[in-house]
Amino acid sequence: MSNLIAQPPTAARRVRLWPRSPAFWFLAPAVFVLAAIGIYPTLLALYNSFHHYNLTDLASGTPFVGIDNYVATLTDPSFWGALGRTLLFLCLTLPIELALGLFAALLLHRQALPWMRAIARVSLVIPMATTYAVVGLIGRLIFNRQFGIVNWLLGLIGIAPLDWLGDPTLAFVSVMIMDIWQWTPFCTLILLAGLAMVPREVEEAARLDTSRWTMILWHQQRPFLLPGLTAILILRSADMLKMFDAVFTMTRGGPGTATEFISVYIQRIGFRLFDQGMASAQAVLLLILTIVLSRLYIRFIYREAA
Repeated sequence: MSNLIAQPPTAARRVRLWPRSPAFWFLAPAVFVLAAIGIYPTLLALYNSFHHYNLTDLASGTPFVGIDNYVATLTDPSFWGALGRTLLFLCLTLPIELALGLFAALLLHRQALPWMRAIARVSLVIPMATTYAVVGLIGRLIFNRQFGIVNWLLGLIGIAPLDWLGDPTLAFVSVMIMDIWQWTPFCTLILLAGLAMVPREVEEAARLDTSRWTMILWHQQRPFLLPGLTAILILRSADMLKMFDAVFTMTRGGPGTATEFISVYIQRIGFRLFDQGMASAQAVLLLILTIVLSRLYIRFIYREAA
């Protein structure tokens, strides 16, 4: 009789350790894979950042050097130059994408011509579905000095061909144009989803009260756009800070260092100079910067939405 009484607690403990819910077993493999490809590389980079780990000097091992890699990174002018170019790219490109995305979202939010809205929404997915490397190759062809379509169009109006990928300023602008082409549709879809949450009765009443679309946008639609705007800022800022594929395939970071963004610079340190310890320290600092920006967006923008 005592054995029968002792069994339920043991069974309860087994249930807590190994849940029988199908949802647990369906999600467990995905959680394990995400942890393997997300947490492990981060911990490995953090470990390497405190060690002297150069692939050309493995005979001396990987001794612990403390924060020497971080000090060397923070006193490296090239690192600050690459970070400055990245932040400049973010500050110039992201507002343009947001402005164009909001303009397109407001147009698609109108009730007229529903079949055109459906076609436009499907078309917006195409740039986002294009991989970064392909976007870089497309940009390399479009801005080619000899047979690029941009110089061909400029020639139609009497402008001489420009060396888009050979001039530092034009190369930077070329990368901006390709990023705007690829990710403005993402901003449009997110903001369009926010506009769809606005009650139709509220919008109709606001339009009866005023004909100024700016007043309607600021007072009626803005609260519903702020959560999506926060998501866009977080995702796009993180994406721009680690932007590599499109830039590398399009300009290789050149000419000179004109488009050598921080991820391209880290790649050069880690896989051209083979200093894995220094590259890991730079990657950790980039991760910290991304987290700080995300927290600022949530604190000052998402809090206003709440």
